[in-house]
Amino acid sequence: MILTMPPDTVYANPGFDFGAAALEQAHLAPGLAELFEPQAPGFHTTDTVDYVTVLDGEVWLETDTQEVRLGVHDTVVQNGTRHAWRNKSSKAATLSVVLVGARRSLSETTR
Repeated sequence: MILTMPPDTVYANPGFDFGAAALEQAHLAPGLAELFEPQAPGFHTTDTVDYVTVLDGEVWLETDTQEVRLGVHDTVVQNGTRHAWRNKSSKAATLSVVLVGARRSLSETTR
């Protein structure tokens, strides 16, 4: 998938509609929203091998032990790592994300 991440400041805006954003995410990436930890905003763990490449802008990958800034063309491969993505810049970032493995959408697991 191609994911566009707005700057973190967008989420702090009093006019930001978290409910609408959650519905949009659930529609575009079924099963992914349910992985996010309510007590640790942005943190989640997938049961996949994740290949993430920054196509435009910059993001920060935060894990339990470190935080790393990634710029254009930087690539990360993760295997079930608990993590969060942050966009501390002033412009949107675009990522290419490929999830390989056992992840299934909720609609697939309830059939």
